[in-house]
Amino acid sequence: MKKPLVSILIPFKNTEDYLAECLNSITQQTYKNWEVWAVDDSSTDDSWDIASHYAENEPRINVVRNSGNGIIHAMREAYKNCQGDFITRMDADDIMTVEKINTMVNLLLKHSEKHVAIGQVKYFSHRGISNGYERYEQWLNLLTEKGNNYSEIYKECVIPSPCWMVFKDDFDHCGAFESDRYPEDYDLAFRFYENGMECIPCDKLLHHWRDYDSRTSRTSEHYAANYFLEIKMHYFLKLEYNPKRTLVVWGAGNKGKTIAKNLIDRKLDFIWVCDNPNKIGKDIYGKKLRHFRVLKEMEDPQTIITVANEKEQDAIRSFFESLNKLPTKAYFFFC
Repeated sequence: MKKPLVSILIPFKNTEDYLAECLNSITQQTYKNWEVWAVDDSSTDDSWDIASHYAENEPRINVVRNSGNGIIHAMREAYKNCQGDFITRMDADDIMTVEKINTMVNLLLKHSEKHVAIGQVKYFSHRGISNGYERYEQWLNLLTEKGNNYSEIYKECVIPSPCWMVFKDDFDHCGAFESDRYPEDYDLAFRFYENGMECIPCDKLLHHWRDYDSRTSRTSEHYAANYFLEIKMHYFLKLEYNPKRTLVVWGAGNKGKTIAKNLIDRKLDFIWVCDNPNKIGKDIYGKKLRHFRVLKEMEDPQTIITVANEKEQDAIRSFFESLNKLPTKAYFFFC
């Protein structure tokens, strides 16, 4: 039986220091039936020459230039050329474990269509990893181990951008790279969620994720906090919001204020609560903040939680558990 062809799509720009290591990790895969479509997004260093050299010596590697501008256009360029049965993405500065493609293919073959194969990730850097990235890695891997990634999808991107694989037909059904919304990986995770794509649990480390100062997610405006919040609001209002239920915003910090202003601009009514005695009773944007205990009096509210402190989040979970309310049903953590 012929094994499925896997299309590995790689956008790259000015990654000359890392590209060879990335491509080497692909050529060393135990799974052999793959193709690479690497798209140069206007590099000004030697990235094009490095990728072209690999393509000259490895017929499974294809290198083209981006006909547009930016990662989304580069992914579209790669996707329109690929021929794979399965689709996956790779970042040009990262490294695959040797069993990555084989593991993900086997997961998809076992679970069939309407599933997303994902894997554990590990950040690495020449200068060490910050506490923030370390916590994100641990949080993401814990979700992936259990396959319940969507349970916290409104907090942060729950599917690692360079470590997923799906059937091509499923990918087309989810809109592939048609969306213009950034961050593109977070938008794709929401579209997988929207279309009922189940995450397959995985406890294996499959991907080494490189961090450095000039990586795109650190330097591009498209990955600023406001873009993440816009995506959360877009999909919450599209997929979760029920105008027949009372909408509540919990928290009056910067993020809470931004969400409140967004809802006011959309002319959507809501109740604003917090547990800060210095803010309870205050009027902000024409809304008076109330104590969170008013939630006990509401029949079936939907609550957006903007509190970032982890200990406070645990207390909030306990509060909702005491009311027999479920996450992603009655309450949604937005940070």
